[in-house]
Parts: sequence; structure tokens; C-alpha cells
Amino acid sequence: CRCSLPCLLRLVSAPDKWTHANGDCGGKSQSPINVVTRKTLPDARLTPFDFNNYQQIFRGTIKNNGHSVQVGVPHLSTVSGGGLPTTYKAVQFHLHWGDNGGPGSEHTIDGEQYPMELHIVHMKHHYTDLTTALSDPEGVAVLGFFYERSNSANRKYEPIINALRSIKTTNGNTSLPPVSLAQLIPAQQNLTSYYRYKGSLTTPGCTEAVVWTLFENPIPLSTEQLRTFSELKFHDGKPMVGTFRPVQPLNGRQVYRSGGAAVLASTTVLVAAVAVALGLSRPN
Repeated sequence: CRCSLPCLLRLVSAPDKWTHANGDCGGKSQSPINVVTRKTLPDARLTPFDFNNYQQIFRGTIKNNGHSVQVGVPHLSTVSGGGLPTTYKAVQFHLHWGDNGGPGSEHTIDGEQYPMELHIVHMKHHYTDLTTALSDPEGVAVLGFFYERSNSANRKYEPIINALRSIKTTNGNTSLPPVSLAQLIPAQQNLTSYYRYKGSLTTPGCTEAVVWTLFENPIPLSTEQLRTFSELKFHDGKPMVGTFRPVQPLNGRQVYRSGGAAVLASTTVLVAAVAVALGLSRPN
């Protein structure tokens, strides 16, 4: 069965019950996952991304939707390259966090859970709505970014942080000052190291139609900035904390990493050097 919005809001704090509300949440390709880096495979197709119009300034509306905060994004911003099958256009971004700056990311890396995770949701460029895109096994591409605690505030995030104080209750919304997607993520030259796998939405209906990209380089936020997210309220008035789904089984899926050619080359050189040192190499 499909879970209605009221049903979803009741289940936000009980992800272990999602399968009962929507059978898709018990699928074999669910998200999030724990990335075990030593088990990832290099993939030379995972080249640098082409971010188009990510620098574009826009005036968005930030909303407390009862289980997260979400900002709609003009479709002018697109992403391609990076091993994606086509160009994807941005739809919205939202975040997942813990309790007062504690562990809160959805994905984990070698078991490490970061304080927060940003998801920039895209759909294939020829689709006009997300519902239709989700009927395509690769219709949606989500770029995931982790956050780390910093000793100083990230000024680029001040428009977001300040707006949170105006949307503490469900359905609260306010206009953001002019922002761009580029100001919210690391510089493009720092976005070449990432992981890739096929998965799902992380909230009901958990549709398995997502090409996931998880970037290695985290975004710094001060502890105070991270704590501001915990001042928001769920639909029932309780503090909006722990807004993440637990990691799901891989069920045989493979996780790939970028920079594969460089890793393989380095390994080859190392093996050759060891062979020479041990006197194992033979003259031609």
C-alpha cells in the first residue's frame, strides 16, 4: 500500500515500521547504506562532473515540511558527466541531521556517521515532474554531501541558518535571500572524489529509482550552526532530531569510487617496485 502524507508524518520517527506502511521500503536496493571503502571498486567512467548554472543566484522558499527542511530549486541548474547516463536538472534540496550536532547523516563511511547530510535532488532533464521521473529506474540522481563540525561558522550558510528561526513549526516557510547551489557545496575542484551506487529514496515510498553520488569532502559548519536545525519541530511539536533512516543492506550491490585509473596505476607501480626490490624482475 502507499503511505499518505499524514501516514508518512506519523512514521518519520519509526523507520523500522516503514515496510508495513509501504512494501517498497522493504526492497532489495534501499538507501541509505554504509560505504565500506575497501570493498569499493574503481570506475574510470566516474569522471569530474559538469555543474551548469550552479552559480545561478535564485530566491527560493525554505519550508519545514514536518520531517525536514526543503528548498525548491529552479530547473536551470543541471549536472552531467560523472558517469551519469544523461543530464539531470535540479528540483530541490533538503537535509538530514541528528540531535544538537550529534551523529545525523543517513549514509555512513566505514561506519562513521557525520553530523548532517545534504541531498540535492535532480531528475532527468526531459521529465517535467518528480513522480514521472521515479517511474524510471535511473530517473532521479541525488548528490549527497556530508557536514563536519568546524571551530568557526560557515558564512555561506548564514542565509539558511537565519531562515530556520522563522520556520520552527510544520508548514512554516519563508523566503531565502539570494543564494546559489554552488555556495552551499565545496568548490568544484574538490568534488572529484566520490562514491556511486544505485539505490532508493530514503523516505516512503522508498522508490528504487535513484543514482546516488556521495562526495568525500565534507562541508564545515560550526556546532552552533548544526544545533540550529534541532530547534525545528516535527508535526507533533516534538524536537526535529534524528531525521535519518538507518543504513540498509547492500544485498549484493556494488559501490564504485571515482579516480579508479589513478588508484590502479599507483598499485601497478607499487607492485613493480616491490618486485625489483625483491629481485623478482627478469631482464627482457
